[in-house]
Amino acid sequence: MAEKIVSPGVFTKEIDASFLPAALGQIGAVVVGPTVKGPALVPTVVSSYSEYQAKFGDVFKSGSGYFQYLTSMTAKNYLNHSGQLTVVRVMGAGFSHASTTISSSIDPAVVGGGVKHSGSLTLTVNEGYKGGHGGLSSGSFTTSASFTPTGGTEVKFIITSSAETSSLTDSATTIYVGSGSNLADTAHNFRLAFNNNTSTHKLPLTISSASATIGFTSSIAGRFGVELGGTGVTPVHDYGASLSTGKYVEVTATSASMTSKSLSGGIDFNSNTFKTPFKLHTRADGNIMNSVGPVGTNSVLASGSSNNLRFEIDSLNQSKGTFNLLIRQGDDTIKRKKILETWNNLSLDPNANNYISKVIGDQDISVDGTAADPFLSYTGDWPNKSKYIRVEVIHQTTDYLDENGNIRIPGASASLPSVASGSNSGSIGGSFSDGSDGTISHPIGDYLYENIGQITQGFDLAVSAQSDQYITALNLLANADEYDFNLLLLPGVIRNQDGHTKIVSKAIDICESRGDAFVVVDSVDYSTTNISTVTTQVKAMDSNYGASYWPWVQVSDDQTGKNVWVPPSTVIAGIYAFNDKVAAPWFAPAGLNRGGLETVVQAARKLTHKNRDNLYDSNVNPIATFPGQGVVVWGQKTLQKKSSALDRVNVRRLMIKVKKFIAASSRFLVFEQNNATTRERFLNIANPYLEQVQAQSGLNAFRVVMDETNNTPDVVDRNIMYGQLFLQPTKTAEFIVLDFTIQPTGAAFPE
Repeated sequence: MAEKIVSPGVFTKEIDASFLPAALGQIGAVVVGPTVKGPALVPTVVSSYSEYQAKFGDVFKSGSGYFQYLTSMTAKNYLNHSGQLTVVRVMGAGFSHASTTISSSIDPAVVGGGVKHSGSLTLTVNEGYKGGHGGLSSGSFTTSASFTPTGGTEVKFIITSSAETSSLTDSATTIYVGSGSNLADTAHNFRLAFNNNTSTHKLPLTISSASATIGFTSSIAGRFGVELGGTGVTPVHDYGASLSTGKYVEVTATSASMTSKSLSGGIDFNSNTFKTPFKLHTRADGNIMNSVGPVGTNSVLASGSSNNLRFEIDSLNQSKGTFNLLIRQGDDTIKRKKILETWNNLSLDPNANNYISKVIGDQDISVDGTAADPFLSYTGDWPNKSKYIRVEVIHQTTDYLDENGNIRIPGASASLPSVASGSNSGSIGGSFSDGSDGTISHPIGDYLYENIGQITQGFDLAVSAQSDQYITALNLLANADEYDFNLLLLPGVIRNQDGHTKIVSKAIDICESRGDAFVVVDSVDYSTTNISTVTTQVKAMDSNYGASYWPWVQVSDDQTGKNVWVPPSTVIAGIYAFNDKVAAPWFAPAGLNRGGLETVVQAARKLTHKNRDNLYDSNVNPIATFPGQGVVVWGQKTLQKKSSALDRVNVRRLMIKVKKFIAASSRFLVFEQNNATTRERFLNIANPYLEQVQAQSGLNAFRVVMDETNNTPDVVDRNIMYGQLFLQPTKTAEFIVLDFTIQPTGAAFPE
């Protein structure tokens, strides 16, 4: 007991005294690798392969072909026999989710989905005003949707400094508006002219600028409800700004599409009117979540697919401040909607029970820290109830209704969302945009199956920025209090490839430091046929928390209809799960009874008995082929070099199982009185459990000691309750030796 113990908890220690002198529930596995969709670097538990498909996808197109990631194939093999799998999706550095910005119902920048007016928009000044001379005051603008300029289909309003207006001449399509020194007020009045006339709502609007003073022109554009150049600049409050000589802001009202698409949430400084009520963000990351693009007949999204999303807002009720939100599959049509989720009677009032963030959820999970010390950060007030999206509310309609059920502030209805499936971000048709895969190699199909090398499934693991995605995932999984698993799988990470070795080493380190998980290591790529190369790779590792298998195998991919070559870990996952289902972790996941690889078409090499001897002697578990019996796992050694009970997979997994159960059960004893009563409670946990393991052939014998002999006064004074568990694991019969003795007729058989 010399180790330093600082914070309270249950601490297990393992003493291997087995060196030679010369189903009690399944915990589940974790698979780390790329997937088609889903949240990146967030460990996610799935309970079936159908749930895996819904969250992470399966088949994807790369180039002209269709493929599956090894992660999906591994998940399917495992979940065929187990009810729990944790998935950690890795992506390229710089990955992001997709999002969409919802337009307010009374905002001139509404761009999608709604019915557009057929005529052009003009904006005129009050009677007696011409050419912008003399500046403007509040109420100087009126609007009309029925007037069409005589000179064309659009009208331009060019806002200039008053010094410029004397030399400018209005025309049928251009009106110059002088601002005086208070251009901010002019922009505000221009915006109100649109907002206060319902006939102008949903009309398209563009803003351009000849000014090089971006900070200034952006602030003006922000007060129009439109921002320049799609940069997402938040408006600033500069009342006294004015244009320098020769600079201007041009506003064009037209029936064409809006070109400046990006709006950030913000407030007009004078009217206190928000232009963006809320945003939707996909919970899944990656480019595949982008559905933005051309909209065809029946509102078909050209970029829509079964893996991404679109949204629709309907049933806007301004008198109650409510609306409905539909989450639809990205490849549906307006006539054949594929509705994934329906959220009815939503409100932007944070005090209402149907507040959108409360109902749908606004929690964002991100990975912070470094690759060496990552952690998950949670922002938002409400847990996500939607499987597909989270909400970011920009403008709340606090206390929307008064005690009489009337709208408390009439202007608040302007902040309700537009009834449409459009978005201020330009993602028309209810689509999402700005999702990114980060930096990976394309086409991904060129780096799959037998073509896996340094670049695996699109990841060049010799590049630190890409291999760090795996390192980050593994360091997250190092937290045994947060993530409970007993088997770690890294399909596609091959030890003999550049950049892969450090990931394998990290995986082994994580399992050893946790002390309750086991990793399956793929040692060489498909092209390796030399057994000595295989054994050299495996000899370089020394741990009883991992095992390696060889050779590669060919499997039939029922999702793509192709036979493909995969590394052993892809199918070994299913063997471990099957073993635990029909027997227990302390049985060997090998042999004809529990090691048959039914999904395998053939092994890359049919091993001879001598081949198997050479491999097994170097701690490589052979995948053998027997006529009439198929492809079978024919070994169960760990990577440990020294001979002991722990050089066998079944013994190591026995210890993992026993330690997990007893440690978890003993947590209820932490902070209890350190006396004989509490020690007896521990014995009442440990002994019955170990008796059960023994009855199921996991142990030959055991003994548990926790009494005054090892809890001496000095141990108790250090607030320690000390227990010792002596276990004799049941060994497997790997070598069956039979002596056949031929005796003469009439001889007596020996007793």
